[in-house]
Amino acid sequence: MSSASAKNDELFQSKALRGEMASPPSFETKEEEREWVKFRLAQAFRIFGNHGYTEGPAGHITVRDPILPDNFWVNPMGLHFKLIQPDDLLLVDHAGTVNEQLSLGRRNRILNRAAFVIHSKIHTARPDVLCAAHTHSMYGKAFSALGKPLDMLTQDSTAFYEDHVLYDQFNGMVVEDDEGDAIAAAMGTKKAAILQNHGLLVATSSIEATVHFYMALERCCQAQLLADAAAQHDASGPMTKKIRVEEARETGRVMGAQRAGWFAGSMEFELLEHQEGVRYKFKN
Repeated sequence: MSSASAKNDELFQSKALRGEMASPPSFETKEEEREWVKFRLAQAFRIFGNHGYTEGPAGHITVRDPILPDNFWVNPMGLHFKLIQPDDLLLVDHAGTVNEQLSLGRRNRILNRAAFVIHSKIHTARPDVLCAAHTHSMYGKAFSALGKPLDMLTQDSTAFYEDHVLYDQFNGMVVEDDEGDAIAAAMGTKKAAILQNHGLLVATSSIEATVHFYMALERCCQAQLLADAAAQHDASGPMTKKIRVEEARETGRVMGAQRAGWFAGSMEFELLEHQEGVRYKFKN
């Protein structure tokens, strides 16, 4: 997490009033940072829940622990996204061992095997990744059945220009380490993957950016499904208008930047805090 002068709501607000872009908070101790990422991760689940990115016990978001970087926080299996609070989160290492001392697990202590298999491989292969998210959201899984990457149809889709992959295999439920390895290898250094016949996967350097780019990818899938369905068809296929390569690349450098994702994602967290009336209390 990058350093910044803002440590509380007042500082964030004063920067906004001066017309400056807010920055991620900084912390005096790693213990305080751990409490923050747990609070923020639980918020991320509730945001996903509010947007309907749920399908029974499927779906997971993980965040690398700031003190034990070979461990990550994850939701327990069987607890609805809308209900998740910081004390519900489990801390698990890359070997699949739950830290019983730090995992309070107020309501559920069951580790989702698929969450471990996918996310442990991403976090192991990608030290740049703080947060990864995978769910079976409606438009993402519908688009995944087409077996193709996104077309550059809109300004928003350029955020994923040369920065997403299609994982074009479906081998059943992800419960084996080899499948997690294959997904991580296919993803490479990119921030997003369309898992064929399955759903979406996003991994970035912040919780906020992961939330934003997951939501953006879901909407891009929806937009392309609508555009392709509305387009006139001939022998060459759908006649949608694609953004040219140069414009897609240049626009994507702005739209798809990690900091841009953090800033856009922060808006979702501000909205949630307004709706819930609960904010993180930074220590003095």
